[in-house]
Amino acid sequence: GIATVLMVVIGSAVGPVNIPLSHTTSTLLEMVGIGNSIAEPTEQAIIRSIRLPRIFLALFVGAALGISGGIMQGLFRNAMADPGIIGVSSGGAVGAVAAIASGFSSVSTLFLPLFAVIGSSVSMAAVFGIASIGGRFSMATLLLVGIAVSSFLAAITSAMIILTDNLNVQRQIIFWITGGFDTARWESVQIVAPVILAGSLVTVFVARDLNVLLGSEDEARALGVRVGVVRTVLLVSASLITGTAVAFSGIIAFVGLVVPHVIRLMVGADHRVLLPLSALGGGLFLVIADTAASVVLSPAELRVGILTAMIGAPFFIYLLVRNRSRASML
Repeated sequence: GIATVLMVVIGSAVGPVNIPLSHTTSTLLEMVGIGNSIAEPTEQAIIRSIRLPRIFLALFVGAALGISGGIMQGLFRNAMADPGIIGVSSGGAVGAVAAIASGFSSVSTLFLPLFAVIGSSVSMAAVFGIASIGGRFSMATLLLVGIAVSSFLAAITSAMIILTDNLNVQRQIIFWITGGFDTARWESVQIVAPVILAGSLVTVFVARDLNVLLGSEDEARALGVRVGVVRTVLLVSASLITGTAVAFSGIIAFVGLVVPHVIRLMVGADHRVLLPLSALGGGLFLVIADTAASVVLSPAELRVGILTAMIGAPFFIYLLVRNRSRASML
């Protein structure tokens, strides 16, 4: 929590235009009703209208991906699971690419996230519907259907990119797919925050039941857990907040995979602790990544999705190798 507050201050000060920490701190304090800002009007405008919306959107998107990853890893009893495993991210990508390719995204800034949310919702409904055919539902079937649907949607996305002959449109699509917060505005935060907060609170309230599900479904039923209801609530909540996050940020890899895994190594597998800390850790990680992305190639900007993949993949391999070595020693 302390690190998150510090990163909000640092992220507000650092960028293509560096602002003194004293100016940044006084502006942030003034915004919460403490004292008066000593920053120049231009500096205040940069902090209030450009950097803070970006930081808060990164916090909420990171929280959504982190807590969704923790849910998926718990439900599938697999540390390799992530929020996009049931096709939500791929569906959002199809919707967003369709909005850009058709020109709707240029009509209003809200059309792109709207199409992405619709794509995520349709994808989620399709995966659930196919996995439930015949009246028998299992997590293994859901996983396989999710992988198949994700591959199919990825092919549709690639086809739309190839069939688009406008290079500027192709560039916009690629920028969205690689993930970032450069278009963040307070309006985006106001839309994202209620959905992600509500979905996250629901998952935290059923975290105890998720702990019981880590054993077996038969044991959970014997202990009074309504397995079908709990599983549905968790899957829908995780899919909803993931779809919302993807709609406003694009595809950001490895946050939902690495962050819950690291938190689990630190605090154990009790989801009453794991899920809130995964949300906090995911938000912190994305604010750090976004701040680094804005300065590492300054005045140009590296896409956040690229940076998280470059950091997350080697770090995750390191964790796997370390854990395997430790297990062989035992």
